[in-house]
Amino acid sequence: MKLVIIDYGLGNLRSIEKALQYVGAEAEISNDPSSIDRADALILPGVGAFRDAMMHFATLTRVVKDAVNEGKPLLGICLGMQMLASESEEGGMYRGIDIIPGRVVRFPASELKVPHMGWNSLIIRKEIPLLKGIKNGPFVYFVHSYYVHTEAKHQAALCDYGLEFPAVITNEAGNVVGTQFHPEKSGAIGLKMLKNFVESYGH
Repeated sequence: MKLVIIDYGLGNLRSIEKALQYVGAEAEISNDPSSIDRADALILPGVGAFRDAMMHFATLTRVVKDAVNEGKPLLGICLGMQMLASESEEGGMYRGIDIIPGRVVRFPASELKVPHMGWNSLIIRKEIPLLKGIKNGPFVYFVHSYYVHTEAKHQAALCDYGLEFPAVITNEAGNVVGTQFHPEKSGAIGLKMLKNFVESYGH
């Protein structure tokens, strides 16, 4: 299987590459549209601001949407998950890749610190391949100030941080999945999810 980690200048690429190697998967890091087009599965990582990410990503939007429409699996991580949404209100209103309908919104002001940073547990709502063999309530690692507001049908797992927000989202076809947390920083549970992605979506 040809697995490509999409490099658009803002991803946490090496840690994801190492985590994938740990679970026995080789991945190519690339920003070449032809390489993305030839991939069997894609990973869209991300750290930073939504607007900057979409500006850097502009030349790759069409090839990624085409790959998804062909049924290729795609995993979006953290900002990479937020980019899958229709739009974001971070720093103004900006369009996303628009693969999963939704809006990226900021956590409301409360006594809780923003960004939401550290370990928190998942409330699993849907059985999807990414979560295969994972019992409800696993702890995973988050670093974010915004989350994706989307319909319940797209929510595979939630997390509670003053309010319940989507921690794992998926498109209706099931080939696109996003995690608001970082599986590559989430210990054995995160590695299990990456292994699930490679094995379940990549075949």
